[in-house]
Amino acid sequence: MPELAAKEQFEYSIATSPATPWHRRLAFAVIVVSLVAYGAAAPFATIPLPRIDSFIPTMMAIVFVTDLVTALLLYGQFLTTGSRALLVLASGYLFSSLIVIPFALTFPGAFAPTGLLGAGSQSAAWLNVSFRFGFSAAIIGYALLIPGKHTKGSIELSPRPAIFSSVAIVIIVVCALTLAVTAGHDLMPRLLSDSILPLGHYANGMIALTSVLALLLLWSRGKSALDLWLMVAVCALAMETSLTALLVTTRFSVGFYATRLIPLVVSKVVLIALLSETVILNERLVSAFMMQRRERENRLMSVEAATAAIAHEIKQPLAAISLRCSTALRWLKRTPPDSEEAIACLTGVMDASARANEVADSTRQLFKATAHQKTPIEINRLVRQVLRMVENDLRGQGVTVSTEFQEDLPQITGDRTLLQQVILNLVKNAIEAMRTSPTTIKALRLVTTQDGNSVVSLSVQDTGPGINPENGTHIFEPFFTTKSSGMGLGLSISRKIIQDHGGDLRLTKTSSNGCTFEITLPSVATNDGGGLRPTIASAGAGI
Repeated sequence: MPELAAKEQFEYSIATSPATPWHRRLAFAVIVVSLVAYGAAAPFATIPLPRIDSFIPTMMAIVFVTDLVTALLLYGQFLTTGSRALLVLASGYLFSSLIVIPFALTFPGAFAPTGLLGAGSQSAAWLNVSFRFGFSAAIIGYALLIPGKHTKGSIELSPRPAIFSSVAIVIIVVCALTLAVTAGHDLMPRLLSDSILPLGHYANGMIALTSVLALLLLWSRGKSALDLWLMVAVCALAMETSLTALLVTTRFSVGFYATRLIPLVVSKVVLIALLSETVILNERLVSAFMMQRRERENRLMSVEAATAAIAHEIKQPLAAISLRCSTALRWLKRTPPDSEEAIACLTGVMDASARANEVADSTRQLFKATAHQKTPIEINRLVRQVLRMVENDLRGQGVTVSTEFQEDLPQITGDRTLLQQVILNLVKNAIEAMRTSPTTIKALRLVTTQDGNSVVSLSVQDTGPGINPENGTHIFEPFFTTKSSGMGLGLSISRKIIQDHGGDLRLTKTSSNGCTFEITLPSVATNDGGGLRPTIASAGAGI
């Protein structure tokens, strides 16, 4: 499985995840609907409605929950990215969620005729101004910190202490503001009486200008999904403040209710959008984690398979070295020593040693992405070389060999050592299968043929006990074996080698009288022309 390249990795934060055209269309629709709703309420803004004392506590409870959830969401993103911008924004949302508590408690008529906490007539108004101004200031701080700050090293403190410090500062600020507008309410300038006073209009104008500044900064610097939804929230705040100053002349009128309900609905849309983005990002993170874990597992399996493959394939030349060395010793211990036979055995040792090195190198290359060195090969000659390698095994097990080689076969191209190991593995499997066979006839038959002009095939047939049909579908799976001492890699690796050469290896026949494996490989003409079906070589064996 390919690794996730750094440039191809998705963004893991809503602060850096780019806004899509769908996001922009939805955000535009929310703003348009808000404007239409304000426009519909404007002609009736001054009409008085029944006073509902529970309206403000209910509204502020909803604002408290939604803004607190948003703050927690942003603090979580800060833990991931370490971005100072996100820390400032999360602090702003935490401030807006906490400041509504004293606002609701001090609002006249909500819990007491003049409000709780020793509030005066202007306490709730000043807390409302602080609420909206503080939120706009937090978004401005976020927008100013956006460029190049979404990195893990964006803040000097570690994330958790930074969050604790932020929460503590926000709580202190909220408590200080509450104390100032309650205990010192007689010193606070008047913002409203029966209607909004000039200072109240100036305060609303300042909040509107601050919101416009935040919107412009987000527009010029922000490109993420979070930036887009913050623009929607700021637009809602700017519209609310502007229309409050222009339309709302008294509490509990159509304009009073409208300028609080519409922004509340907009803020919930923003929260839902942010939550959905977070869910999507979390799903992507889980998928990426699972992919990385599977990749690590695949790497471990590849290492294990490569190690086991080398061990599996190296056993054959090592066994030949051991046999030839013991044979050479017997020849030398004779009286007189037979030096010619000993020399022949030692020459075979050298050949087997060289082949062991080739096996190790070729098997190691099998698990690399680089192409193998391929040369033209005559399949009949390659099979004869393999039969010479197993002469002693054939004699020792009493196996008779018959061959049927089609002459003038086109050459194939490939790694000679790897293809030799495949054929050798099939032949050795066949010999081992016949060793455990109850029949007295032990015959090995190798047949080469040409399929049309494009494919050369080799089949290896034995007279062993065959392969159980239930196991026949699993014999090419890695680490599946029917041998008590087998690794279960021989046929799996052999098939991979053949497939890497553009061919196929399959079990074509199995019964109680033996089985047949077939290898097919494309001929040189096919390789030159490209695109034809692989050739298959086969050998009968018990795995």
